[in-house]
Amino acid sequence: MPGLRADGTRPTPAERGRARAVLNRLKRRYPEIHTALRYRDPWQLLVATVLSAQTTDENVNRVTPILFRRYPTPEDLAAADPAEVEEIVYSTGYYRQKAKAIIALSQDLAARYGGEVPDDIDELVKLHGVGRKTASVVLAEAFGRPAIAVDTHVKRVSNRLGFTKSTDPVKIEQDLKALFPESEWGGLSMRLIQFGRDVCDARAPRCADCELVDLCPWPDKRL
Repeated sequence: MPGLRADGTRPTPAERGRARAVLNRLKRRYPEIHTALRYRDPWQLLVATVLSAQTTDENVNRVTPILFRRYPTPEDLAAADPAEVEEIVYSTGYYRQKAKAIIALSQDLAARYGGEVPDDIDELVKLHGVGRKTASVVLAEAFGRPAIAVDTHVKRVSNRLGFTKSTDPVKIEQDLKALFPESEWGGLSMRLIQFGRDVCDARAPRCADCELVDLCPWPDKRL
């Protein structure tokens, strides 16, 4: 039985059918898809995802090899000099906040979980600087758990495709979970994110070249 959306309603069979059709086309476009962030373990992905805010994955991937060579474990980063971490992550932007966040979350991991990243969203979001989006990325990518990460791309594409009317990430997550089977949650986020980057751009969407155009109810399509 389909779950409920954030407003308490249940998607109709027609709505779920259109969502399935959209996903099938996205899966043809992106048969295999994963985060572009490079990592070796859940902790590295957790740190990289925090660093990825307001910058590109490519930028983060240039920084993290240096960071993890200098601090190979959560315990190492937990004891780091903030000024040294700031210098390493400087190019990712908001470097003071990010350095503080990744040191604090590593301290939390060392103190609460023995340096092991929990595979439960309720535990992950207790870590300093870790919200549902970051936690969901780690769950889906590092642990293979069903989770939907809602970033700006997922928010924009989901609204344009009529999957949700909300701007609240938590409500969008619930709306998407009501539309799509749990087995598809992990790959859904990454496909929507990449599609938002490649086609459904915020300022200049390529509607005329979009393989979803006939399934898209967005009234401002640029054809």
